[in-house]
Amino acid sequence: MSSPPADTDRTALRRALRARRRGIRGVDRQRAALEVARRVDAARWLRPGRSIGLYLAMPEELDTAPLLQLAMQRGCQIALPRILSTRHNRMRFYDHVSGPHPGPIRRGAFGIAEPQGGRLRAPRSMDVVFVPLVGFDPQGHRIGMGRGFYDRHFAHRAQLNQWRRPLLIGLAYEVQRVPALPVSAHDVPLDAIVTESTVLTIRRRPS
Repeated sequence: MSSPPADTDRTALRRALRARRRGIRGVDRQRAALEVARRVDAARWLRPGRSIGLYLAMPEELDTAPLLQLAMQRGCQIALPRILSTRHNRMRFYDHVSGPHPGPIRRGAFGIAEPQGGRLRAPRSMDVVFVPLVGFDPQGHRIGMGRGFYDRHFAHRAQLNQWRRPLLIGLAYEVQRVPALPVSAHDVPLDAIVTESTVLTIRRRPS
């Protein structure tokens, strides 16, 4: 596998990593999604009653449908993100009613599936949030699509002495791993990354 572009060029790096992600298709995509859900479950992040933030995956992302179904079966309280403003890159999470009559879903900004209704869920009230990403490194840094929705929404996590919730867990394919990513001041690092091959837990000292 060829090396990605230099870390200083985020646009080229993002393009290369998205190409890797799009290369996982069909049965391989299905198997990866099931294995990621199994690893998340084995890590005991889906305990009954926990408040879980989860996104509905786009076609090129690792499929989150098996994980959503498993979280429902485990009795988790599930919240889904909705983009409220593309101009100000503002996103909020809303409760998703599970069971035989789930809450309505629509296609919002960028064609992302998101909840129409539901109760607003404050970021500090959630126990675990599963985060999409384009690339990640072993230090827990991520690169997303470039709009900063998740970094803004969970900016309070930068103050580790004050806030440790929610736990932020990235979901990805193993091919999205790189040795190191460029880091910006506003980037919020992850606590763990789960791929079809491993669960990478990040240990940090409080600042």
